[in-house]
Amino acid sequence: MSKRITTYRGKTLAELQNMSLDEIVELLPARQRRSLTRPQYWTHDRKKLLKDLRDAKKAMEKGKQVVVKTHLRDFIILPEFVGLTVEIHNGKEFVPVELTIDKIGDYFAEYAHPRKVVKHSAPGIGATRSSMFVPLK
Repeated sequence: MSKRITTYRGKTLAELQNMSLDEIVELLPARQRRSLTRPQYWTHDRKKLLKDLRDAKKAMEKGKQVVVKTHLRDFIILPEFVGLTVEIHNGKEFVPVELTIDKIGDYFAEYAHPRKVVKHSAPGIGATRSSMFVPLK
C-alpha cells in the first residue's frame, strides 16, 4: 500500500514551503488572506515572533529541539512553521501545540482554549438541604 500524503488545498508540504508568502496568502481563507495583506497586521510583536519561529526552525534543522513561547493568540500558522512546537498562553498557562500541515491557516488561539470544560461529579454532603441530615458512616 502507498503511504497517504497530506496536502493543503492540493499542495504538498514541500511545495508550500518553497512558495513565497504572497503565493501562500492566495491559498488561505478570506479572513486570514485579508489579515496578512494589511500592513497593520505586521506589528513589532508579530515580526519578533516570526523571527523567533524562523530561528527555531533553523535550530531544529541542526538537531536542536526549541520551543517558542508566545502570548500572541491571533497569529496565523504558516507552512514554514510545520514541525515546530509552540507554547501558546491561554490566560493561565502555556499550552504546548505541535504545528502540523492540518493547522495551516488557523490561528494560535484555536489550540489554546482559555476556558476549561466544566465536569460535575456526584453531589456531596451539604449539596442539598436533605443531605445535611444523612448520617455519616
